Amino acid sequence: AIKVSKQSLIGTWKYSQPGCAFTSEKLLAQAGGEIVASNVKTKLQPTYQKVGINASNTQVTFNQDGTFSAKIAGKAWSGTYKYDENTCKITMSGLLLNVNCYAKLNTNGIGLLFEGKKLLTLIQTMSALSGNNNTTIKTIGDVASSYNGLRVGFDMTK
Repeated sequence: AIKVSKQSLIGTWKYSQPGCAFTSEKLLAQAGGEIVASNVKTKLQPTYQKVGINASNTQVTFNQDGTFSAKIAGKAWSGTYKYDENTCKITMSGLLLNVNCYAKLNTNGIGLLFEGKKLLTLIQTMSALSGNNNTTIKTIGDVASSYNGLRVGFDMTK
């Protein structure tokens, strides 16, 4: 798999659809990965909509100087980030929360993918601010934890 370079991460990325990936090729093969991936995306789509995640209000800008600014479902979040090109791990540290995600190269952009619990934390933190209901959040958790080694998040385009 081609890795996302530090340089290609720079810029503003807008949400296009739910994203997911397995942490290893082996898990991908075991789970019938591509089918699972499209099922996961289909399950997450209405959930993301309920939480209010869409292309106009969910985006991340990675700056050259190691700072980022993001909107998740319209809620602003900013801070600093570190990117490890070897593991494709992005460590994002902001006032509201610190969270790790992984960058993945897609055909038309990148995926920002989280361990299930981390994505939950992110969405809970962001949607708690808007008093969103917990059944929606729970759905994301259920989907994320139903497959071993699955990361979920956002497919982004520039």
